[in-house]
Amino acid sequence: MEERTPLLHYRLATSFAPNPGDVSEGARLQSAKDAPRSASPKLGVMFGVVIPTLLSMFSVVLFLRIGFVVGQAGLYQSITMFVVAYFIITMTVLSICAISTNGALEAGGAYYMISRALGPEFGGSIGIMFFLANVCGCALYILGLVEAIMFTFGVPEESTAAFKGFHQMLPSGYWWCLLYGTILLFLCFVVCLVGAHIYAKATFIIFIIVLTVLASVFTSFFIMGPTVVILPEASLSNSTSRRTANYTGLWLSTLKGNLFSNYTVDYTTGGVMNFARVFAVLFNGCTGIMAGSNMSGDLKNPSYSIPRGTLAAVLTTFIVYNLLSLLAAGSCDRYLLQRDYSFLGDINAWPPMVTVGIYSSTMSAAMSNLIGASRILYALAKDNLLGGVLAPARTSRSGNPWVSVLVSWLLVQVVLFAGKLNTIAGIVTIFFLLVYAAVNLACLALEWASAPNFRPSFRCFTWHTCTLGIFGCLVMMFLISSIHAFASIAFMLLLWMLIHYLGPISNWGYISQALIFHQVRKYLLLLDVRKDHVKFWRPQVLLMVANPRSCMSLMTFINDLKKSGLYVLGHVKLGLLDSLPTDPLQSCYDSWLSLVDHLKIKAFVNLTLADSVRHGVQNLLFISGFGGMRPNTLVLGFYDDCAPEDGLNSQLFPSLSFGSDVVGPTADSGQQSSFFFPSVRRSEESKYLQEEEYVSIIADAVKMGKNVALARYFNQFSREDVLGHQISAGPFVDVWPLNLLHPDSHGYVNICSLFLLQLACVLRETRAWNQARLRLFLCVEAGCTLPEDEEMKLRKMLKELRISAQVQTVVWDQVVAMHWQRQGGREEEDFLQNERSRQGCQKKGGDERKTCSKSCLGQELNPQLLHRSLKPLIMGHMFYPCGTTTPLL
Repeated sequence: MEERTPLLHYRLATSFAPNPGDVSEGARLQSAKDAPRSASPKLGVMFGVVIPTLLSMFSVVLFLRIGFVVGQAGLYQSITMFVVAYFIITMTVLSICAISTNGALEAGGAYYMISRALGPEFGGSIGIMFFLANVCGCALYILGLVEAIMFTFGVPEESTAAFKGFHQMLPSGYWWCLLYGTILLFLCFVVCLVGAHIYAKATFIIFIIVLTVLASVFTSFFIMGPTVVILPEASLSNSTSRRTANYTGLWLSTLKGNLFSNYTVDYTTGGVMNFARVFAVLFNGCTGIMAGSNMSGDLKNPSYSIPRGTLAAVLTTFIVYNLLSLLAAGSCDRYLLQRDYSFLGDINAWPPMVTVGIYSSTMSAAMSNLIGASRILYALAKDNLLGGVLAPARTSRSGNPWVSVLVSWLLVQVVLFAGKLNTIAGIVTIFFLLVYAAVNLACLALEWASAPNFRPSFRCFTWHTCTLGIFGCLVMMFLISSIHAFASIAFMLLLWMLIHYLGPISNWGYISQALIFHQVRKYLLLLDVRKDHVKFWRPQVLLMVANPRSCMSLMTFINDLKKSGLYVLGHVKLGLLDSLPTDPLQSCYDSWLSLVDHLKIKAFVNLTLADSVRHGVQNLLFISGFGGMRPNTLVLGFYDDCAPEDGLNSQLFPSLSFGSDVVGPTADSGQQSSFFFPSVRRSEESKYLQEEEYVSIIADAVKMGKNVALARYFNQFSREDVLGHQISAGPFVDVWPLNLLHPDSHGYVNICSLFLLQLACVLRETRAWNQARLRLFLCVEAGCTLPEDEEMKLRKMLKELRISAQVQTVVWDQVVAMHWQRQGGREEEDFLQNERSRQGCQKKGGDERKTCSKSCLGQELNPQLLHRSLKPLIMGHMFYPCGTTTPLL
């Protein structure tokens, strides 16, 4: 049997043309594949992810704060803290694994993940904060290393005569500590400046040292016998305090004494500890989970290495922390744990081994943060989010962004002037937590959006894990420091606004659009047209626009009239798709959408291609909208002999000629033109829309059950002039409750008049028109006044409709006479016959009345008859009863 699968694949590939973004993405991936191998990353799972993550998490907390946590909180609460902390970071790791396995992952780590998922504004703001967090984190580890060095080799300021030991030879003080920190930072800078491969080799050597130290620590718990430990001088609060503490070895009674909490004063800060403070210190040892993802630009296969390496590192550190807590609780006196945070060196078989481990792990964590900050800065510069500010940081040599490394080093040097570790520890942890929450939010948004392109190969996550990760990170932020948490969120929002208004438009895709699409589709399905009610009616307008240049004022006015309803701008382009190589409408949408943005109106754009305007309007009336959101009102420009005016050119460039086809920013400004519309029709040119076709469009809309509004003289309407002047009485909105098809009718309470009143009320409820006053003009015969009972009836109706309006009477006889005079005898006979037929239908009943009504309706909607009735209006000879007032619609 013949194999057909390749043919099927070929047909699918050729049937669905990719969009430009897909083509550019494919070209980018192909160019990445074709890049020279010398510039391709070489790091794998172990060197690129596992080792940097382990060393970032095995920092000062491992060797200097395990005794603090167990001594203050006890074994039970310590294990509980580790479980809660690792639950939070595990939820974040699952989100990292999901995003990193969903397509290509480039340099930038968490910034690249967030920005490509949530858009440039949110991703850029979080990326800048993550960069600053890595900068401050590097300074944090450098200051911690300086404190550890001074604790061992420094000469206390108080000790000027007594020599403490042969190894205590380094002078102490603020400027000396700053000098030591600068030297250590310069060593980190040199390693990171050489490149990622040297950094990986350096971290591997440090990793071997840390593993050796850990093996020594675990072995010492089993081989060291009971001993008395002399406590450091700093832990003695007064002269009566005990100067020694006991190391009992693994002993059951010692374990029982350390099971429960016993919060006391911390001898390093002088503050009374509690669960929240101890948990905040412990959590600092869990904030290195992004060290591997920060190396995404230097990995062979980020989608493969990041999930496996990060999960392995998290599991390893969790086991080590809990085992170390259990051994410390079972072998050390509570007093030793509370008064000597460096007890691991005192009970070790060779005490200097722990000191080497502290120095090595802290130095590695500092290098990890420095190189992570440089990679994030390089990614920000390449994306051009802040314009030319970060342009120099795009420079790289052999794949190493040396300028970004240099800038990061200088910023870390500035942070070192803080001088104290505790000064920046809180904000560093909160910045990291905010980034973790953003990663969870990005994964949650992708999952909720149900985007077909979100197909990660790592599936061990759900929206529940993302939500728990977000909630856990936010709770931890405010638990550590509510002030720093509020400040960091405010700073992130400030960055978001700056990038939103100053940053360039990207083509990464916006998750907000996917979420909006998902939610709109869901609620459109819930919007049932069978549940529509007149109480909740609102205008949903389809405005037909022949050329936007001559309809600027009308488009703006209808935007005020829609009252949170649907507003669709319709346009018919004449032509047949059979005779064209491509769809000509696709290139027009950008100009229309740019015009909508320029006018600041809330409207959709719907363009169609048809052989005639009438058929195009029919198509738009049939297909515009979805479900319960469909246009119920058709607005057409008035058919008269007035020459159109170019309102677009006159609004943007008053000195520009009206014949220009392109309107928008000129080439001198370096921007592409925004609007591409044909020039307006000259007065001597003939219209392509004939009178009968215009009337037929109205008849078609009435047949479809749509309201029809004809707009006239809006080329003379200036919204700024009407609403800009502070008039005490406000502008007037005049309503003429009459039927133009039957100007001799005396009734004013019908569908037409009520519809006009509704539109007037809707217009007045908008914020711009809330000062307007309604005037209701009633047309009566000459010499007559409105009967008292009819006037009371009208007042009552207005009150029930909750409409505040002035009622004025206007003599209408001359207009009726002029109407019949212009119609002529034949038209008059037709209308009289139609009126007699209508009155005959009213006298009949049952099915006969229905049949007769349909016949009369057909006569009314006959295009020829309707054209003759509207001929005075079409020819521009409509008389208005008062020269100072004209109907808006």
